[in-house]
Amino acid sequence: NDHFDVVIVGAGLSGIGAAHHLQTNCPTKSYVILEGRSVIGGTWDLFRYPGIRSDSDMYTLGYSFRPWVENKSIGDGQSILNYLQETAKESGIDKHIRFNFNVKIASWSTSQSQWTVEATRTDGSSETLRLTCNFIISCSGYYNYEEGFTPIFPGRDQYQGKFVHPQKWTEDIDYAGKKVVVIGSGATAVTLVPEMAKTAAHVTMLQRSPSYLITMPGTDTIANLLRNFLSPGVVSWITKWKNVLTSTLLYQLSRRSPEFVKTLLRWGIQKELGPDFDVNTHFNPRYNPWEQRLCLVLDSDLFKAIRDGTANIVTGEIETLTEKGLLLKSGENLEADLIVSATGLNLRVLGGIDFFVDETQVDLSKRYSYKGCMISGLPNFALVIGYTNASWTLKSDLSSEFICRLLNEMDRKGSRVCCAEVDDSDIGEVPLMDFSSSYVVRDIHKFPKQGTKAPWRLYQNYLLDLISFRYGSLEDGAMHFHTDKKDK
Repeated sequence: NDHFDVVIVGAGLSGIGAAHHLQTNCPTKSYVILEGRSVIGGTWDLFRYPGIRSDSDMYTLGYSFRPWVENKSIGDGQSILNYLQETAKESGIDKHIRFNFNVKIASWSTSQSQWTVEATRTDGSSETLRLTCNFIISCSGYYNYEEGFTPIFPGRDQYQGKFVHPQKWTEDIDYAGKKVVVIGSGATAVTLVPEMAKTAAHVTMLQRSPSYLITMPGTDTIANLLRNFLSPGVVSWITKWKNVLTSTLLYQLSRRSPEFVKTLLRWGIQKELGPDFDVNTHFNPRYNPWEQRLCLVLDSDLFKAIRDGTANIVTGEIETLTEKGLLLKSGENLEADLIVSATGLNLRVLGGIDFFVDETQVDLSKRYSYKGCMISGLPNFALVIGYTNASWTLKSDLSSEFICRLLNEMDRKGSRVCCAEVDDSDIGEVPLMDFSSSYVVRDIHKFPKQGTKAPWRLYQNYLLDLISFRYGSLEDGAMHFHTDKKDK
């Protein structure tokens, strides 16, 4: 079949979720999932570095339609991958996936009111796939799967040890009994260091500037207590909402009273590492809490490694790599058999797809994001991405539900086309992500913008979005429906 009602791009967390919502809420719609890799999983199959895990709890990262029922509240990479594979298999979603197809071009025809999608093989074959569809749902995330961000380090060509970015980690990398330097202070570094410290001779986390860290237990005491009295589904629902409200409170408090939250976080770290540890140097970020994502320390593992002496933190800037390690601008030398450059991601807009409307290429950076799940002036197109300040799936689930509402409304109206249009000249303009993280600052100009008021504003608030996405009117002045080809 070369025509589908819906083409979903990506078979990761968002794509599997979107397919389930589509099957459930729009059961008559035909669909196919195009996945560039050879397996299900997206991020959770791509990243293979030691200790890979979620940085938010699984009660909120799990799907609303398939609650997380395991005892551990923070899922390791393999557990999350199993969860995705099981979800796809149980729902029959896996039968709709075409693997090893990377979507390159999507062309909208106004006269036909449909998309033509072109995809190339990623397994070495020269085959090109060409499909038509009524609607596209992009579930490819927002970062480049092919390459992470690695700065240009002076002297790298003279370094004699192994140098790797976590995105390119392979199973044959041996660090047991070796000296390791992990460059970075974000979520990946915070995950890598304590895990590698279990078998390495020593691990140093080298950071140019600190990040905010918060520790969380690997199991949820309240959830485990409730399991003695309630069914797993009810326990998951209660725990999910407990965690949603707690994380929302922390985020709002961070925005409104940053100095208080700074003090609270630093007090927690000082308590973990003792009164003599130099928290002011190593845990005093240049920004306010939640201007960048908080990094999760699981069961205090990073702090335990530092206390045990199997890991340490050095704050400073690199002068050059040497044959045996790194020389810092302070003059300090760090020896390393292995250097891990946990220096961030490269962003990619909508999977790098080139979009055309009536043969004119669309400059996505000139467009606006509608509710964080559609793009102004792009007909019959939606995207599914998650929150930056909470679990990804909270937003992706809501977006998928909203898209299904939209599709059903189109059927009810007899509309062939829906499109979000900017009719208000006074909506303002701000970056799509309100984050100061380096990986965001580098590439955010390539992305659609957001406005300063609804429905063009992203509030990063699950409670507000829940009301808007599930119960808000689809006739909001920005969404336009067209009943026939000529009407558009």
